[in-house]
Amino acid sequence: MTASSESSLSPAVDPLNGHDVRRDFPVLDQQINGNRLAFLDSAASAQRPRPVLEAIAAYEERDHANVHRGVHTLSHRATEAYESARKKVRRFVNAASEREIVFTRGTTEAINLVAATLSQSWTSGDEIIVTELEHHANIVPWQMLADQHGFRLRVLPINNRGELLVEQLPDLINDRTRLLCLAHVSNALGTINPVTECVAMARARNVRTLIDGAQAVPHMPVDVRAVDCDFYAFSGHKMYGPTGIGVLYGRESLMQSLPPWQGGGDMILTVSFSGTTFNELPYRFEAGTPNIAGAIGLGAAIDYLESIGMANVATRESALLKYATDKLTELPGLRLIGTAANKTSVLSFTVEGTHPHDLGTILDHQGVAIRTGHHCAMPVMEHFNIAGTARASLGIYNTTDDIDQLYKGLTKALEMLR
Repeated sequence: MTASSESSLSPAVDPLNGHDVRRDFPVLDQQINGNRLAFLDSAASAQRPRPVLEAIAAYEERDHANVHRGVHTLSHRATEAYESARKKVRRFVNAASEREIVFTRGTTEAINLVAATLSQSWTSGDEIIVTELEHHANIVPWQMLADQHGFRLRVLPINNRGELLVEQLPDLINDRTRLLCLAHVSNALGTINPVTECVAMARARNVRTLIDGAQAVPHMPVDVRAVDCDFYAFSGHKMYGPTGIGVLYGRESLMQSLPPWQGGGDMILTVSFSGTTFNELPYRFEAGTPNIAGAIGLGAAIDYLESIGMANVATRESALLKYATDKLTELPGLRLIGTAANKTSVLSFTVEGTHPHDLGTILDHQGVAIRTGHHCAMPVMEHFNIAGTARASLGIYNTTDDIDQLYKGLTKALEMLR
């Protein structure tokens, strides 16, 4: 990382002050419609730094082979790099063992894996608690199960700031409750949920817990043992790694009791027509040839984040979010959607008399990339009685220059649309 004065945040609130993280991301070194690119869509998919791109290229160019069981040199190299990535993930979230780290295609597949396996011991009438803040990926699998098997879905609501009404959770839990599912951070609003408190309430009633951590791991330190959850799911592409790779953390004692989800290669020890012996953890849940390059890229992304320090990331992004919030609320007619006291890295908003898609299109002409729509969180939009929002989401490469460019673009958009 090289010196820069681009960010005007003070050193007291910006531990990365004097380092131009942006230069580590080649994709940002371009113009969009004749303007400097201000990428403010990291909640959908973050950009990737040069070390991640180089790690993937090195594997593809020198070491590509299938992992496990191969006796030749390239297979050994690929296996070592793949399993090294698992060790990095374990350290990054402070899991107790690599056996608790299962590679998946992403958060969605990780949640579906839990849904398909954990529910096999449930009976009709059992209940699952989700929250009103959830991404569709943490609602739809449970609805599908409920429809198929007669389970019941119960919903923990939010207030008009976008905060969970945690005090209502004990009343939702009963003797038929089997699982509590909640996001660590809302992708639509940026609300940081009190997951440790919620998990403790569930554990006191012998209820399992699943945390969607996709929007948390890029922005703050995560310790799954401190949270004390049973499952924690996240995706590589939200945390500056490749698409198509994700992680399911599962408490080892619980994972040992779950049946395999998919059948195929690498999740078995022996196969005959009289029966199959399944592999040990975590391979029992990793059927088929995995996304080897994706795992290696995810490991490189973790190396990159750890070189910066997740506490530093959290401090800097908190200061930048405050700067952005103060700046955007100066605009007439702009309404922030989601004003939780504890939030991170997301500014969702509407502007009176304008459609979010129109705002997004005009901003693109100014080189500003944001996301518009319901953000796969339609129950959140329903709560606020809106069809969608414009969402600016922050990453480690963003600076006050990006926020100023967003503000200038919105000012121009309002002039055009009003």
